[in-house]
Amino acid sequence: MGLPLLGESLRFFSPNTSSDISPFIKERIKRHGPLFKTSLVGRPVVVSTDPEFNHYIFQQEGKLFQSWYPDTFTEIFGRQNVGSLHGFMYKYLKSLVLRLFGPENLKEKLLCEMEEKARRCLESWSNQPSVDLKEAIATMIFDLTAKKLISYDPNKSSENLRLNFVAFIQGLISFPVNIPGTAYNKCLQGRKKAMKMLKRMLDERRASAPRKNGHSDFFDYVVEELMKERSLMTEAIALDLMFVLLFATFETTSLALTMAIKILTDHPAELKELMEEHEAIIRNRENPSSGMTWKEYKSMTYTNQVINETVRLANIVPGIFRKALTDVHVKGYTIPAGWAVMVCPPAVHLNPEIYKDPLAFKPRRWDGIDTNGGSQNFMAFGGGMRFCVGTDFAKLQMAVFLHCLLTKYR
Repeated sequence: MGLPLLGESLRFFSPNTSSDISPFIKERIKRHGPLFKTSLVGRPVVVSTDPEFNHYIFQQEGKLFQSWYPDTFTEIFGRQNVGSLHGFMYKYLKSLVLRLFGPENLKEKLLCEMEEKARRCLESWSNQPSVDLKEAIATMIFDLTAKKLISYDPNKSSENLRLNFVAFIQGLISFPVNIPGTAYNKCLQGRKKAMKMLKRMLDERRASAPRKNGHSDFFDYVVEELMKERSLMTEAIALDLMFVLLFATFETTSLALTMAIKILTDHPAELKELMEEHEAIIRNRENPSSGMTWKEYKSMTYTNQVINETVRLANIVPGIFRKALTDVHVKGYTIPAGWAVMVCPPAVHLNPEIYKDPLAFKPRRWDGIDTNGGSQNFMAFGGGMRFCVGTDFAKLQMAVFLHCLLTKYR
């Protein structure tokens, strides 16, 4: 369990410079097997790298386990953030978020807006001597989602909202010492500034007359809920929701897209096959210069396999936390009530017994496999009732960008 209070936190937070499972997890699997206990930031935690048990945890949401995050994470994302809410309250917020990320809105509005944004950004980048791809893609997605969420326009605002999120991200996976100068402190300061900006926007929306022409952005839906009599929505929940959505929609997707382009650059045969799929889509159009359609997106079989393989290898989510609501008996062990359980997706995604040659990029390994709802061997987007509501948004964003890149540029 490591040192008193500190536990094994220092080893856990150590950066991992390889694409493989982190040394912290790998060493302990060898020593203890797929389930082991440790102590992180003052809390006893059971780490699960067992696909079958991980799947069981997701299926028992609200019965044996519930979503939980360490106090340090809750401090960062807000005490009323959607990940910390349970039961009816969680379902209520999920249904609200699906107004933005649901299939209908993706099909009717976001698809063409994503394509337009991607084309404009690629044209701009092509005139520059070089581009920091991760930063450029993150800015592209942030600007689009911030516009849809809160009608934020970086060209018209006196404050740079994204800079606050940059500071926030740099300290997100850092040792939680809140002293000026530390990454964790900068993370909290970034959150504080972003929340102050969101609070001002919320006050302005509430003070203005109700809109008569429908909803201009997602914030309008939130304010509408907030102003209802006996509403479940509170100001704290509204602000934490907007903050988490702004973060979640751009950071993970930009990492995955950057990884996809890096991997495809290193694998010319797979890149050629992907280009052929997208060039065939252009050839089959009545008007080759027309925009991408939902039907075309749904026909991108190989693109979907490339995306699955990329997010499997990227392992953007190192751990998904749950808390045992009662004593849980598993494989001869007992997880005491109140203990945390960390599901570890990278240990599943890079397990050679599940994926042959796990560190190799092989999109064709997904032939005939449906991953739309996740599975016990693929949990890049979580699982169970908390399966990520932004999954379709992220996959569409990646497919649209790759389509624009591969059909117009080298």
